[in-house]
This record gives sequence, structure tokens and C-alpha cells, in this order.
Amino acid sequence: MTIADSGFMMENGASCLPHTPEEEKRIIDELARKSEANVKEGNLFYVVSNRWYSSWKKYVEQGTGERLNDEWYSESQQMDLLSSKIVARPGPIDNSDIVVNESEGNDLQLHRMLVEERDYVLVSQEVWEKLSDWYKGGPALPRKLISQGDVHKNLMVEVYPLCLKFIDSRDNSQTVIRLSKKASVQELYEKVCTLRGIEQQKAHIWDHFNMQKHTLLDASNQTLEQLNLQMDQEILLEVQVDGNHSSQFSRDSTGNELALVPIEPSRSSMTIAGGPTLSNGHSMDYSYNLPQGSALSSSASADTDDKCYVYNPMKKGDRGGLAGLQNLGNTCFMNSSIQCLVHTPPLVEYFLQDYSDEINTENPLGMHGELALAFGELLRKLWSSGRTTIAPRAFKGKLARFAPQFSGYNQHDSQELLAFLLDGLHEDLNRVKNKPYIETKDSDGRPDEEVADECWKNHRARNDSLIVDVCQGQYKSTLVCPVCSKISITFDPFMYLSLPLPSTVTRSMTVTLVYGDGRGLPMPYTLTLIKDRCIKDLIAALGTACCLKSDESLMLAEVYEHRIYRHLDNLSEPLSSIKNDDRIVAYRYSKEEAAFKTRLEIIYRWQEKSTSDSLKGQRKLFGTPLVAYLGEDKLSGVDIDRAVSRILSPLKRAVKLNSIKENGLVSQGIDEASNSHNSRPMDNIELEETSSGELSFHLFLADERGSSCKPIEKYMPISSGKPIKIFLDWTNQEDEVYDASYLKDLPEVHKNGSTAKKTRQEAISLFTCLEAFLKEEPLGPDDMWYCPKCKEHRQATKKLDLWMLPEVLVFHLKRFSYSRYSKNKLDTLVTFPIHNLDLSQYVMNKDGKPHLYELYAISNHYGGLGGGHYTAYAKLIDENRWYHFDDSHVSPVNETDIKTSAAYVLFYRRVKSGQKIGEAESSGTHMES
Repeated sequence: MTIADSGFMMENGASCLPHTPEEEKRIIDELARKSEANVKEGNLFYVVSNRWYSSWKKYVEQGTGERLNDEWYSESQQMDLLSSKIVARPGPIDNSDIVVNESEGNDLQLHRMLVEERDYVLVSQEVWEKLSDWYKGGPALPRKLISQGDVHKNLMVEVYPLCLKFIDSRDNSQTVIRLSKKASVQELYEKVCTLRGIEQQKAHIWDHFNMQKHTLLDASNQTLEQLNLQMDQEILLEVQVDGNHSSQFSRDSTGNELALVPIEPSRSSMTIAGGPTLSNGHSMDYSYNLPQGSALSSSASADTDDKCYVYNPMKKGDRGGLAGLQNLGNTCFMNSSIQCLVHTPPLVEYFLQDYSDEINTENPLGMHGELALAFGELLRKLWSSGRTTIAPRAFKGKLARFAPQFSGYNQHDSQELLAFLLDGLHEDLNRVKNKPYIETKDSDGRPDEEVADECWKNHRARNDSLIVDVCQGQYKSTLVCPVCSKISITFDPFMYLSLPLPSTVTRSMTVTLVYGDGRGLPMPYTLTLIKDRCIKDLIAALGTACCLKSDESLMLAEVYEHRIYRHLDNLSEPLSSIKNDDRIVAYRYSKEEAAFKTRLEIIYRWQEKSTSDSLKGQRKLFGTPLVAYLGEDKLSGVDIDRAVSRILSPLKRAVKLNSIKENGLVSQGIDEASNSHNSRPMDNIELEETSSGELSFHLFLADERGSSCKPIEKYMPISSGKPIKIFLDWTNQEDEVYDASYLKDLPEVHKNGSTAKKTRQEAISLFTCLEAFLKEEPLGPDDMWYCPKCKEHRQATKKLDLWMLPEVLVFHLKRFSYSRYSKNKLDTLVTFPIHNLDLSQYVMNKDGKPHLYELYAISNHYGGLGGGHYTAYAKLIDENRWYHFDDSHVSPVNETDIKTSAAYVLFYRRVKSGQKIGEAESSGTHMES
């Protein structure tokens, strides 16, 4: 692309835009930093299409906008140094791809299920105003920053305001209105009355969730969120008839009078779990007689809310645990986790009894007991008689208050919610009211049994609850310092085990090996590695293939457009960050050389011949950049020249002796018959200085970006101790001495369209995943360990071992992987035992307890990242039968069908001594007489 083609330069070379790309980026970055420093509730943010924003980011982040003012080059030569790919300036801001076309007027609606960073980005008001000033377009989509949570305050942008469908009882007409979930009931009344043109004192609005009257909404400062109003739910407007008493209202469509009679008791300030209610409420009986069938769906019965519930003892013959949970808008992740927990026998037994004495309202780490109460009430509702679907509105409201990360209507992770629930229930039920301070002691070579027992006692002194009793185990963690070999052993509690899924899929990768000291020619190596491995594994495989010596090392780099684009020096970086069309070079050095502080990068340029006599040929980059290490403290042009000569020496051609011309320069005469008696390799023939003070190569010293450079002179001092980047202008003289073909045609990592046989992911066992979890491995660069002996942070090796297993053992299969390079979901089939999971060989502590487990619940995830759907399988222990819980739909399922590639979280319970597999133990799931 020429300057004229780029679209942002005028004929005289001046910019026709107010700012260059770099200036735009700098201005926006500065505005963003100022906005972040002044974030507060109520600030406006704007939703911008990621499609447009990404094009703008590419434009401002390209390295072509900065004008080069180097005195050594003309403007045309400066442009030669720039990338040939110039990104055009984007057009006006275009949010059309994220806005619903049917939006009318100024009430613009976003498409549902949009994902931040994938579909849209959020920018501050200041950034939006600047971008809008530069680019125009739109439409503008302002959103407010609101505060979420009671205990842990989170500021978040309300991308999707609350959408309510209000029904006018006078004509049954429906109107959609949108307000912030932080709006008050008073604001709701004002908006509805304005729309309908009625006086506020004559209006009464009901919570009409699932088309049933629940609660009359009083015009107060209470927020819609506090009332647990849900996205897309109905509200009912009733209007007082003129001339009647204030309690009389217009008749409904059947002719019945609509009076202000609450059909649900007001919520008490606190309900004692398992005891009488402290408010003037009444118990609600949800007993339904459903016909027996294969599907137990909510369609056969009315949905009920979980706002208030008083426990009724279960009777013999009642069948509990078969109620579904209504999806309240992407809450399948919550429903899946809840169904697994409410079918955990020890939790059922506990929460169906009176647990009021164990509620800890004073724990600063807890939720004042409210989470435990809400969970207990929901569990009781689900285990009440009948199979009516429950709408967990109140429980979702508690989550929004105490775990704002799960608020809103986006899809979340069922395992992350599970971790929060277990931890939150533990803190709300912690029997320790005042936690003692306990100083941690080092193992200091003491027996493992002694240290483990001490650590567990210390843990129990601060943490004592049902969750610790049932769900917490202990593992041994061993850290070894790679420098001083210091060993640190700790014993830590765990609530679940997050297991990696080792891949069996292989990947073919081609890497070109280049000698950094001129000892050999470049050589491509094609390697086969497990797909989910990291850079460390690639280096190890290449080292084996090229017979790397113990005193040698490899440095990997990605080459793009004949320059080193990035160094692959993060050993834990996944191989997925390397794409098939990338070009990877491995530079081979002795470890002694690699210790030198000055790294020299050599980039080659070829001056193309021009068809026009009036235009000088352009310099064009070519070949593979070479890298050498220099040990001199003081460098000059001569040192650089010698290093270049040394590293190019393997590329010398075999030539006839009589082809050496005057001035020591080689003109032509390559002998293709290299074994001729009058020819030999040019081992000692170099490009000599053409005149006093000149070097044998045309070298230019470049800046860090490689965008400006100046000629290197013979005795010109050059700074050492930091990377040096130079250009080597390749002329006919170099081409006659050196064979540049070895530097060209750098192969891709994997040629697309290759006939190589594709491998499929094979099924792996749960034991394979557990062994990968327990495998010794180095800590990542972001998890450095402070060695108390070295007094330094070290990348230690870490080894985990299971020491003590809990009664309920939860396995989390790590199907989702997130990194700065990629996001991925693994649909690998993991085979797991349903019965007789024997973990004896993996437990170090031989305490005599059985380590035999039986599966009783599974949380499943179907689909890909950023969405998908969660369900659950759970076993009714009393029936010894499995059921599928898919939100409100509950149906029996064969045990042989529960093993799928969707299994995400596995729930096991210990089989007690003398108990037969599948036999129900004494628990709260039995009915009272």
C-alpha cells in the first residue's frame, strides 16, 4: 500500500486527520486511566460493538503511524522499513450488530446473551465522547455503574436493565418497561402512571410473577432488586374505580372484584430454621397428586415461589426430592449446583432438622446466617411433598446481595457457585464464634503424621461446621527450592479437587533450528507433541531430536515478516498460543555464550531493482533473522562486523579458486561440481574492506522498533549490555559468497491442508486425571515461592499428595481453560466409576478409614464457552434410582446413561464399613412416621 492508498496522508505528506493512530491511542489511554481513578456509583459507561472497537484497536496499535524523521533516510526509504500491511482507519462507530432492529424510538435494546469482550466492550463516558467526536456514528448506548452486594461491594455496569411486562387489569393490555434494578418502587409507580395517564393514588401494582398474584408493591424507596423482581416477569396494574372506596377496584376479566387482599404472608425478619415462624404467617401446603409417568415436569402443576416457607414434617409415602427449579434467566448453572447439594444425604439430614442453634450471625466472614437460612428453606421446599417446580427468587436475591459476581443474567460457572455456597454455608454455620490466632509452624523434618495432625487441629480450632465435618479433607503439599534444595511441607484443607484433563490428542509442529555461533546450517525439525503441553515440552522434545548437549541451551522465537516478533521465554505458555501458520525458530547456543549480556539480532534487506530509472529500488526484508551473543564489554563496528561474518560462515558457497577477482571480491563462478580439484569452500575467503575505514558488510544500527537506523562505521562505539538490532543490506557481492537460500522459505509450524492423519481425543479415566493433579511440576512464573533459606522468590517444584479424604468427595473436572492466549473447553469423555471408587492407593495416611466411594450426583455442562446449558443427575438414595434435573423438568434416567462427556462436577459419598453399594444409610431422606 502506498502513502496515497493509506487514506490518512495528504499530498504534501501532512496528515489530513486531527491525530495519528499513536496519538489517538495515547489520548484514549489517558482518558481511560483518569476514568478508572475516579470510578464511583452512578458513572455512565457506553456499550460499543466489539466488531467496530477491534478494528479501531488494530488501527491505533499498528506500528505505521509514527512519522520517521531519521536524517539518514529519505521519506520513501523510511516507508520501506514499515510493515507492508497498513490497517485502514475504521469508519463511523457502528453498533448495529448488537442492537435489536425492532427497537423503537430512543428505547434501544441490546440483543440478549451478549458477552463482554466477545460481542461488546464498555468504555467510560469520557472515552465515548472523544471517540464519538472523532468518528461520529452510534447509536449511543449509555449504561449506569451500580453497586452490587451487601458484604462485598462490587461496582458493575448494568448492561441489561430490568425488563418488566406490566399488565393493565382494565383491558389486559401488556406493555414492556425497562428500569434499573436499583430503581425504587416509587420510580416504578411514576413510570407506570405516566404511561397510563392515571393518578398515582389510584394505582396499585402487584408482583405478578408467573401470572400469579404474590405481593402488593408499596410505593416506597425499596428497590426492585430487593423485591426479587426478575427479568421479563409480569407486574399487574389495578386502578381504583371512581366513586368507590379506596379498597374497591375494577373487576377483572371474569367479573370478580379485585380487592387488596394479600395472598402471601409478609416476609419475617428472621425465621428460625426448623422452628415456628416469628411472623403472623401461615404454612403453605404444596401437595399435588400427579399421574405416574416417565416425566415429572412442572407443566402439570403451578410454579411456586420460595419467598416464605414454614417446615412441615414429611410423611410416610411422600416422595420428596423430585421438584424442579425454574430458570430465572440463565440460572441453569445455579439450578444444577443446588440440585446436587440438596441431594447430598448429610446436608438433607441436617437441614431437615432444627439447625437454628448453629446459625452464626456474628461471623464477619459469613453472611449473618442469611445464606444458610435461605439454602435451608429452599432445600425444605424441594423436599416437601409433591413435584411442583420451585422458583428460587429469594435465594437468587441472596446471591445477588452476598455474591454479586453471580448477579445479573449472564451465564456463570456451576463449580464457582458451588465453591461459594460451600464456603458461605461453612461460615454461616461455623460453631467457632471467636477464632483464635494460631501461628503456623514449619515442618522442620518432623514426622508427617505429627505435622498433619497439628495442622488439622489448628484448622478445626478456627473452622468447625457441618461443611468441615462432611466435605473437607486434607492434602500434603511439598515445595522444593531449585537452588538450595530447601524442602517445605504443609498440610492444607480442601473442599473439592480440581482435576486437569490430560490430552491424548497429538500435534505435529515444525521448528527450524539455527546455530547462534555459526557451527552449522539451519535445519527444520518436525516434532509430535501432546496438544495441551507447553513451551517447556516443545524445547525438551526439540533438544532430544537435535541431540542437545548438557552445556547447550535453546531459545525459541516467533518470526513474522522476517523479524523476531516475540520470544517464547515463558516455559509454562501453552502450545495453543502457537498457531499453525506461525514460523518458529530455535536458536542454539552454548550456555556460556547465552550468559553474555549483549544479544545481537541481524535482519536482512534486499534492494529490489526498479523498472523505472527515476525511482530507486526499495529495500525489502527477507530471510530468517539470526541471533548471536557478544561477550565484549566495549563494542565497536568491527566487533559487530566480525560477529556477522562468523554467524554467516556456514552459508559460504563452494567456488573455483580462479573466480577470485581483484580487490578480493568474488564476482561469479560457482562450481556446482564441488568435488573438482580446483574448487574448495570459501572457508578463509571473506568480503574484504573495499577501502580504508569501511567494513566488509553494509550494516545499519536500528532502534528497538527497527523503524529508524544509521550506518555502522568501523570504530563507531556501540552500547553493550542490551539487545542490539542491525540491518544487513544484502547485495550481489554477499549473494556470490553466501547461499541465502538457507535463510529463505522458513517453514510454517504446520502446513494447512497437510495430509497428516488427524488424531481424535480418546477417553481418559478419572484416575488419569487424579494422577495428573498429583504429579510433581514447577510453579508458574506468576506463582513464585519465597524460599526462607535463600531469602529469594524461587520457581520451586510442587508435589501434592492426598492425606485425608472427607465423607463427601467432590471432583471438579477442569474443562474450561483460560489464558492470555486462548479460551477453550474440553469435551473429553472422562470415564468414572459409579460404584466402588477405590482411592486407597492415593491416600498417604493409613488411618484405617475406608476409601471406597459411590457416585450420587453430577453437574453437567453442554455447549461451548460463554453460554451452554447446565443440568444435573442425582440419585435418590431411598429409591436407589437416578433422575435427570433439567431446570423445571425432572425425569428418571438409567444409570448406564449418566456417563457423558458433559460431566463437569462429580459428587461421591464414602461407603461405610459393612454397607452394601447402593444401600441407603440412615439419613434425613427417610420419612417420619
